[in-house]
Amino acid sequence: MTFENTRAFAQQLDASDELRKYRDEFIFPQVNGKQVIYFTGNSLGLQPKRTKAYVDEIMNDWATLAVEGHFYADKPWWDYQERFAGPLSGIVGAKPSEVTVMNTLTVNLHLLMVSFYRPSAKKYKIICEEKAFPSDQYMLQSQVHFHGFEAKDAIVEVKRREGEHNIRLEDILAKIDEVGDELALVLMGGVNYYTGQVFDMKTITEAGHKYGAYVGFDLAHAAGNIKLELHDWGVDFAAWCSYKYMNSGPGNVSGIFVHEAHHNDTDLSRFAGWWGHNKERRFLMEPKFDPVRGAEGWQVSNLPVISLAPYLASVEMFAEVGMDKLIKKRDLITAYLEFILHEIDKEIDGTEFEIITPSNKEERACQLSVFLHGQGRALFDYLMKNGVITDWREPNVIRLAPAPFYCSFEDMYEFGQILKKGILKE
Repeated sequence: MTFENTRAFAQQLDASDELRKYRDEFIFPQVNGKQVIYFTGNSLGLQPKRTKAYVDEIMNDWATLAVEGHFYADKPWWDYQERFAGPLSGIVGAKPSEVTVMNTLTVNLHLLMVSFYRPSAKKYKIICEEKAFPSDQYMLQSQVHFHGFEAKDAIVEVKRREGEHNIRLEDILAKIDEVGDELALVLMGGVNYYTGQVFDMKTITEAGHKYGAYVGFDLAHAAGNIKLELHDWGVDFAAWCSYKYMNSGPGNVSGIFVHEAHHNDTDLSRFAGWWGHNKERRFLMEPKFDPVRGAEGWQVSNLPVISLAPYLASVEMFAEVGMDKLIKKRDLITAYLEFILHEIDKEIDGTEFEIITPSNKEERACQLSVFLHGQGRALFDYLMKNGVITDWREPNVIRLAPAPFYCSFEDMYEFGQILKKGILKE
């Protein structure tokens, strides 16, 4: 498709967008009396309008049924999490028994590490990517220290080559080969939070398994954003937050994946709790733990259903649309945003936008990370004051995530015009 940097062309794209009605399903903040252009769905998604009804249902059941809501609410609380199995399995490419919801992201990664990081004196190293999200770095450091190792010895980072912004797949595979039989775990982000690079999880998983290592992924920036086939790829485990592309609300509950190959492994360590106990016998209060055969067997405490309600509202919207349609629009709107950036760059002398996200659509999702050479924080502040909600990362990177559920093509055009005015103002 040949793009044009005109409002009329953007409106034409919107008119043919089969997801355009979903924009009206979300609540947008306003700045200066106008609806914002929202680029931070990679940090916190907008609130779906249907969310309130789901939360109100829980509150009303609590008010009218109290404790009996566990069993007699229209959506009984004691098995509320089971409603996620179908839609979540479609989002991450899993069997329904391989997914569930519980806790928050880093808590879940710690719990999964109990099962999938069991180091020995000779097999103890973890491979991760350079500049992983800080929470992952802290989590890995504390895990290796807990097991009596030094982070500098046990944690092996795959680094970017000098002068490059992204990590080459060949370097990941070479590092796995280099660590070899000392490798206990590969744990990476499915999408790098800083650059937006999508990693080849299938190939990485196969490479880690060659050395008898477990392979897991932090899918915080991947779930609801890219096509995932966790079961078919043979990924051992994964976890993700729900408040970015899946619009469940700030700090909300996390999802996990555990491959069915591990469901009946009674030798696999885990930290147990009663909500992971055999569902049919849970309320018998038996002294010996008998885990549910599936991802739900990793649950610890009963679920916070008030927090689950917004997430359920969102995943049911995903089920209505399907990932294929979301990805189709994601690719087109991200490409249009990329075009707009290059057009504005050409129109203004002395400006250079360097997009550090891969240009290959197979290696990126709906985030473009942009170096604003010659520009500083003042430009970001101008954008924010003029209704463009975006994300700043030091030293001079803005992250732009045109989430396909609620961003429009006209947003991309209008952003370009505001960006141009902000640069000329400076």
